[in-house]
Amino acid sequence: MARDQDVHGAPEPGAGPLRRVARVVLLDPGERVLLLHGHEPDDPGTDWWFTPGGGLEGEETHEEAARRELAEETGITVVALGPEVWRRVCSFTFAGRRWDQDERYYLARTRSSVTGPTALTELERRTVAGARWWSSEELIRTHETVYPTRLAELLCTLLDEGAPARPVTLDR
Repeated sequence: MARDQDVHGAPEPGAGPLRRVARVVLLDPGERVLLLHGHEPDDPGTDWWFTPGGGLEGEETHEEAARRELAEETGITVVALGPEVWRRVCSFTFAGRRWDQDERYYLARTRSSVTGPTALTELERRTVAGARWWSSEELIRTHETVYPTRLAELLCTLLDEGAPARPVTLDR
């Protein structure tokens, strides 16, 4: 659950280990994608939308983390978790620290559209302002900040062509 900034790009060599992250591109029966609304802890005016997900814990696989994070952040536990569709390495600042992440995005589908977090961290409670289902048309038209930055285009391709044979590496 964090925001990326294009000015940071990929982490610099030797910057430390990358945080391993699983994210979920969750679609409802109407092919809308679920995004969470986040903001800086001390500045609710600096806000953005992002896919559910977070860091792996212990020996957890990316798939296990995707399911756990989805349940914790949205309350949705009944999903058909599909393949990994995108990968991204990014760096950004959030809550006063630098985050260097290796993100894996998994396609998932659900019949449920009711959301409600069940186990947010203290930082997430201070910075996640809600959730919303977005159609691809709404994403194309929005002027709000959405991560990953090309999500509208990526979602349209995913809906038109299906999951790629291998995960697509995103530029940021």
